[in-house]
Amino acid sequence: MAALPPALCLMGPTAAGKTALAMALVARGIGEIISVDSGMIYRDMNIGTAKPTADELLQAPHRLIDIIDPSQAYSAADFRRDALAAMHDITAAGRVPILVGGTMMYFKILRDGLATLPEADADIRSALDAEAAQQGWPALHARLQQIDPIAAARIPPHDSQRLQRALEVWMLTGKTLTQCHAEQAPAEALPWRMHWLAIAPPDRAVLHQRIALRFDQMLAGGLIEEVQVLRARGDLHLGLPSMRSVGYRQVWQYLDGEFDLPELRERGLAATRQLAKRQLTWLRSFPDVTWLDPAQPRLAEQVIALLSASA
Repeated sequence: MAALPPALCLMGPTAAGKTALAMALVARGIGEIISVDSGMIYRDMNIGTAKPTADELLQAPHRLIDIIDPSQAYSAADFRRDALAAMHDITAAGRVPILVGGTMMYFKILRDGLATLPEADADIRSALDAEAAQQGWPALHARLQQIDPIAAARIPPHDSQRLQRALEVWMLTGKTLTQCHAEQAPAEALPWRMHWLAIAPPDRAVLHQRIALRFDQMLAGGLIEEVQVLRARGDLHLGLPSMRSVGYRQVWQYLDGEFDLPELRERGLAATRQLAKRQLTWLRSFPDVTWLDPAQPRLAEQVIALLSASA
């Protein structure tokens, strides 16, 4: 029986150095990058998503970035379909798919398959948004705690997108999100030799320093102006997943006059640190993960050696 072709999943918290490592691998002729990032899918959202520059994309093209407008929806099921198609294309061309990003739900869906869940319901989402505007998302989290304590323990009180989805599933089906996932049929094994790698500094203080440096670079690089252009379109709002992205939500609120520039920075940093914490929690639940320290020398060579050893 022929050996399965390899595929790399390079995961990690925000600002950990995933893209730099992936580009170093491409520069050594290893493979082609598939973005696993729920922010980079949107066109015209470049600075706040830390999207690779035009020059970087010339050196190392990324699939699944700039594929939809910020007004459009893109589900985890859409990602799995598109990622698998890209992986097959890259493998057929004799290269290694390198899946890179920090959207852990996408990685989980890729690995485990999809639970049978209802389509989004605009009326229910509008009602939940209105309720949250009056009572706050923590109040809706308290309701989820009564309905589905397992999901509530996993979803932070201010993670509006996941809270809304968990409550929506309950309202549409009468089943909890936990129950739906428990009833999910096991996914077929992926036809690749999967390498699950996680890159993160072992010292969280170092990660927080990297987060602060990058957020300051985003502000200096025009993040506020980027959001101003998006607001000026007139068809975007904070109810959309794109505008709820970390950084964009805080700048939008700043432009609404809710707080001043120093508080924008503090809120942006706090939200990014919370995101990183959630990402690390997800990563620790993944089986068979090889951890990498971005400070280690010759990191790309370590990954190449890992690939060669398992061939």
